[in-house]
Amino acid sequence: MPTHVTMADVAREASVSLMTVSRVINNKDGVSDETRRAIQDIIGKLGYRPSSIARSLATQRTGTLGLVVPDISNPFFSSVAHGVEQVAYDEGYGILLCNTKEDPQREVDVMQLLEEKRVDGILLCSPRLEQKQLSKAIENHPAVVLINRTLKTRKNSHTLGSVIIDDDMGGRLATNHLIGLGHRRIGFIAGPSNSFSGQRRQHSFQAALLEAGIPFHQELTRPCWPSVEGGEAAAKELINAHPEMTAIFCYNDLVAVGALQACKDLGLNVPGDLAIVGYDDIPLAALVTPPLTTCRVQREELGSRAAYLLLTYINGCPQDCSDLVVKPELVVRLSA
Repeated sequence: MPTHVTMADVAREASVSLMTVSRVINNKDGVSDETRRAIQDIIGKLGYRPSSIARSLATQRTGTLGLVVPDISNPFFSSVAHGVEQVAYDEGYGILLCNTKEDPQREVDVMQLLEEKRVDGILLCSPRLEQKQLSKAIENHPAVVLINRTLKTRKNSHTLGSVIIDDDMGGRLATNHLIGLGHRRIGFIAGPSNSFSGQRRQHSFQAALLEAGIPFHQELTRPCWPSVEGGEAAAKELINAHPEMTAIFCYNDLVAVGALQACKDLGLNVPGDLAIVGYDDIPLAALVTPPLTTCRVQREELGSRAAYLLLTYINGCPQDCSDLVVKPELVVRLSA
């Protein structure tokens, strides 16, 4: 047996043509079930591995998915990536990971790169691109699934989907928890002003306050960079400007961890002087002091559901165009 097994070796062993072997390898019609099984058995017996380049030429697919995230060092996005990668591995796909470092222009650039790489589809975490920019960035890609983002303006909506967190529910859970504890002067630390998830969580925070008969005060909100350092700076500014404030809802856990550090630096007890609630339930949330009350998001589920949806588009399966929704849950710990 030759060291390198070729398709010709398989065809010779099976007494069929090269075209028949090619049809089996590429899952094409025109081969009887009996012949297909016989060829598959011989492929296994000989240890034949089809050339990925040859298969790409035959199927017009690369067997690769693009995954674009704004910050892979953020535990939220690394967990989403883990969910995507597991599905891709199970289904025989590779992943081309692009980290945009929270830079909208870099996001546009990597989308162009993925187009040049001819990936079969793209999973895109795009929290900050404007709607027109986002629509432009994805217009030439055959199949795209947005993760925690929506876009309704693309013409080929049958190959554009979204898997989103129910931030309306999550924001209300967090805010109503603080209201239930008796808090009335509640601050909100959002992400960057153009953050899609930050805007939605602030909207649900504001709605929950108004439904409880509590006025919303814009001066009790602060934008910040979505990091521990950003949260710490925003919390210190908010606390110093509004010492009457008794609680803060932070739009993600990294920001909330920064708020905890701000309280420590300012000599404030959490939750005695100031209650703090985060969002996402990253692993760090349970490890800080005090452990963080937060809204848990099943991050790996977010990634895996997005990957499965993308594969249905790639395989030509029709799908309902409505968004897939992942529900958060409140996790009560010691910070509020």
